[in-house]
Amino acid sequence: MSTYVLTRKGQTLETPSFINMLFSDKRFSILWLAVRVWLGWQWIDASLHKLQNPAWMQTGDALKGFWMGAVQIPAEGRPAIAYDWYRNFLQFMLDAQAYTWFAKIVAISEFLFGALLIAGIFVGLTAFFSGFMNWNFIMAGSASVNGVFFGLAVLLVLAWKIAGYIGLDYFLLPRVGDLWATNKK
Repeated sequence: MSTYVLTRKGQTLETPSFINMLFSDKRFSILWLAVRVWLGWQWIDASLHKLQNPAWMQTGDALKGFWMGAVQIPAEGRPAIAYDWYRNFLQFMLDAQAYTWFAKIVAISEFLFGALLIAGIFVGLTAFFSGFMNWNFIMAGSASVNGVFFGLAVLLVLAWKIAGYIGLDYFLLPRVGDLWATNKK
């Protein structure tokens, strides 16, 4: 089954059937199950040491150290942060001592993203916010695995209709859809 898209200039474009299958066909839900469970486990694994570490959960010193390293401009070479506006934002957060409470949000969010992805609860929304967190890590100069995680999160957002089909979204999305349905009898 092909679908058609109308451009701004009135041209009709056919969406490739493979793309439709990949992001809409329930048979591909097994692929998205594997992606979201793997990504979910990575989030949980990243959060476990933070949740048990006082430098994350009490003082925020771990996040403070990360932000301080990110905002530094070396005498030679390139700084970790390429955009001044983002460096200024992190410097503002440091000056406001936001790391004391923000570190807890980071640690708990990582765990929640992992649990929600594994359970298949609002996969599209969860993947969006987890990708946003990865984007912030990348903006702060921490490439590591964040680029891969961000890419997988984008794919899960695109596949939101079927990414949680083998999960709790199978039950939740129809119920949420009923909230927006209008019953005019």
